[in-house]
Amino acid sequence: MIAYLEHFVHGNDTESRPDDDVIALSKRLDLQLKGTFDCTDTPTSIASKDFGGMKSLKPLAFIGPADADDVARVVKAAATSSNLTVAARGNGHSINGQAMADQGLVLNMRTMEDLFQVTSINGSPYVDVSGGALWEDVLRRCVLGYGLAPRSWTDYLSLTVGGTLSNAGVSGQAFRYGPQTSNVTELEVVTGKGDTIVCSENQNSELFFGVLGGLGQFGIITRARVVLQPAPDRVRCIRLVYSKFEEFTEDAEVLVSQQEGGFSYVEGFVFVNNDDPANGWPTVLLDPDQEFDPTHIPNTAGPVLYCLELALHYRNTDHVSDVNMDVDRLLGGLRFIEALRFEVDVEYMDFLLRVKCAEDEGKANGIWDAPHPWLNLLVSKSNILEFDRVVFKKILNNGVGGPILVYPLLRSKWDSRTSVVVPESEIFYIVALLRFNPAAPKGPPAELLVAQNQEIIQFCCHRGFDFKQYLPHYQTQEDWKRHFGNQWTRFVERKANFDPMAILAPGQKIFSRIPQP
Repeated sequence: MIAYLEHFVHGNDTESRPDDDVIALSKRLDLQLKGTFDCTDTPTSIASKDFGGMKSLKPLAFIGPADADDVARVVKAAATSSNLTVAARGNGHSINGQAMADQGLVLNMRTMEDLFQVTSINGSPYVDVSGGALWEDVLRRCVLGYGLAPRSWTDYLSLTVGGTLSNAGVSGQAFRYGPQTSNVTELEVVTGKGDTIVCSENQNSELFFGVLGGLGQFGIITRARVVLQPAPDRVRCIRLVYSKFEEFTEDAEVLVSQQEGGFSYVEGFVFVNNDDPANGWPTVLLDPDQEFDPTHIPNTAGPVLYCLELALHYRNTDHVSDVNMDVDRLLGGLRFIEALRFEVDVEYMDFLLRVKCAEDEGKANGIWDAPHPWLNLLVSKSNILEFDRVVFKKILNNGVGGPILVYPLLRSKWDSRTSVVVPESEIFYIVALLRFNPAAPKGPPAELLVAQNQEIIQFCCHRGFDFKQYLPHYQTQEDWKRHFGNQWTRFVERKANFDPMAILAPGQKIFSRIPQP
């Protein structure tokens, strides 16, 4: 293997022992890392996979940087080669190989130094964390150590800070606080030139906003300063069932418009109108002791139903009667099926880490390691009813083997200076098809589900919907141009400024590496 590696980097076909692989390539690149450098089969095979399970691109080496200086050394070394690329890999939760580097260098951001520092600036709390830190670890340390917590989350928290900030980071709190990209005030970034730069809204702002939602194209996030607020103690979780999509969306839009004194969290999902344990009525229940009585479903209901998922934060010192009154006040006037209302009270951290239980179960039964051909879209309010009529009620009327999320977000909570692109309307919906099917032959072939995704995307295109892919994946630059629309020129200019040789994030397939002469 080393003969091939040396030839790739320096055109040298000299033979050497397999044990010399790491030393030889590292010396050729003159890295002098404080971290680790491995080009043996097992580590590189790990770096060639992701959660999606549909792509496999083997890198030359899997590097564990100790700090930002190590990240910069790797990028600078790649720049001196003829055509090496560098990908930052967080926890490998991408779906379509976005964190891979075919015959390039993959950085294991989880090995970054353990940075965690809570600070107060002008009386407001913040936490500085490593770009490779997991959000679940940030949650535990902030809550248990300081009684504080970030304001905006993702549903699944075993994701790295740098990974979600490179996309957007959305969940049920985003209607109030915006995505995670709207809740960070300072970044340390290693650009595609190998420069380590501290940036914010007022310092190196073009890099700051470019990196946020920039899909890793302009720099690698090595540190982030995240906004904090006092953490609640407990959460009242509520699920409300609807038979009519119009009433479901209208009620959801009312709730996300209540910025003060409203619910702390608003999400929703589609489920199949039958007793299928993976797609149907049982998926609504919040507690094993609860029972879903289908006799309360109207005879006019269609093949799918809808669930509004809400949460209200409160303190241990709050009286239960007061919490009940707040909930009843907020639910007043909503048009859900009264007999299909489910509630449970849980600890704040248990609420945020709720998907961890699903992960443990999925790993136990093998579904977590099966292919995950997920699809995430942002669809304008003006198109969501037609989307329901065709996609939810027809194409997906048997479910997807996992959650079908659908809930509204507010465009005004998203900073247009970042690289994220969203629909034009003030209210748009995130639609997430989170498939958890067994691998074929027990489950449907992944190729069939990918084709179904494409059918949905083509439907949106042919109907002229105002929509965008979230966590986007395209094969051609023409598709990327359409995705970014009038923001494409700005995106290209940022690439030219911060990664002119197109070294970073090759797995996104937006730009091709420019060879070194």
